[in-house]
Amino acid sequence: MNQSLKNSILWALCSLSIFIACKDAKRENTDAQVDERKVMPVDTLNQAIEEIKVIEKEVPLLNSLADTTFIRLADYSDGFAYDLRYATENNFLKAKVYDCAECYTRVKTAKALLEANADFKKKGVKIKFYDCYRPNSVQYKMWEIVPNPQYVANPVKGSIHNKGGAVDITLVTLDGEELDMGTDFDFFGKRAYHDNFDLPQEILDNRKLLKETMENHGFWSIRTEWWHYNLGAASNDKVADFKWDCN
Repeated sequence: MNQSLKNSILWALCSLSIFIACKDAKRENTDAQVDERKVMPVDTLNQAIEEIKVIEKEVPLLNSLADTTFIRLADYSDGFAYDLRYATENNFLKAKVYDCAECYTRVKTAKALLEANADFKKKGVKIKFYDCYRPNSVQYKMWEIVPNPQYVANPVKGSIHNKGGAVDITLVTLDGEELDMGTDFDFFGKRAYHDNFDLPQEILDNRKLLKETMENHGFWSIRTEWWHYNLGAASNDKVADFKWDCN
């Protein structure tokens, strides 16, 4: 365990001890006071708690991993929402193609998503995932069901989803209410296009918030799908068929 992490954990425990002592003092109606300058800022405390959670799960720290390593995003933050459609039949394929619902990405994609989500949270919203990394074998399953390159990337070449660098997302409030984006996920039609401005202003504003924030963190969109974002730094990565453990 590195020294900075030890310090963070100790600081968190000290702050929690002060908090408990303060509550005990109030219960006993004593005049004991706590110096507020000794209490850890909330953001720093939350970060320390997240690091403790990582240690408890025996998950390596994100910065200790190579950028191309695949990680489970939920192991590094509980600040996202999920509706992983391809683990259900609620998708345009009308078929379940994932064995279970998990969101994996490469480390560099995860870092960019964490930074983007921090910006979204300042505006009272957060990212909700429809799809993340997709094993190439799943791409073949999708191609068997819908062998149309307009809707499904040819698995021989693969897509950036297969490289761990693409995500399908929307925005929800911090309470989980979806913002209106004008269509559902995987709606194939002009209403889903980024360059379709014949939409209510609220929808245009929501899409603009999503698009501009993601672009500020190294992602780029495709014209016909408001939900799809590729990390530019992942475009040259290899197509992968890593499969997660559903147990």
